[in-house]
Amino acid sequence: MEPTIILALLALFALVVVFGILWGASLKRQRIAGEQQLVANREAAEKGAPGSTTPPTAPPPPDAPSPLADEPVAAAAPLDANPAALAIDLPPEPVAEPEVPATPVAMEITQLKGLGPKLAATLAELGFTRVDQIAALTPTEAENLDARLGAFKGRMARDRWIEQAKLLSAGDTAGYEAAFGKLGG
Repeated sequence: MEPTIILALLALFALVVVFGILWGASLKRQRIAGEQQLVANREAAEKGAPGSTTPPTAPPPPDAPSPLADEPVAAAAPLDANPAALAIDLPPEPVAEPEVPATPVAMEITQLKGLGPKLAATLAELGFTRVDQIAALTPTEAENLDARLGAFKGRMARDRWIEQAKLLSAGDTAGYEAAFGKLGG
């Protein structure tokens, strides 16, 4: 093979590799921005900030009767009718019952995904043996703990331990499994 063809193939290969690296970096930036936005949205929803959205509710099944199905349909009133006669009696809105806080559960720290026996031993040396301890960490405390994890530094944020721990300590197994997969699996 001629040297010019070999050089051309090497240059093409180098361009493909550089393009792949740049594309991967771009995807990583987008993922991180999305995760930050997700965290900000969750925090805003937890605080009840104006403009925060709540999760959508499931629509009723198609065979379910309409709540207004048994009410007779009134004939259309003329435009110049008495406004008081146009008043519609709407059913009262259901009152939401206050949410009862769940009793915190003291679970083993190894219940968290991404936290194996070696990392659990490292955390135990630092005084962390239960899920509720991780759930109670402030951002500053979490940063300080992460800095002390040595070879495991960065795992706390990458595996979302605090988010996992808050769900588990609140007893929200369904929420945990929806976000992180089967518990204990």
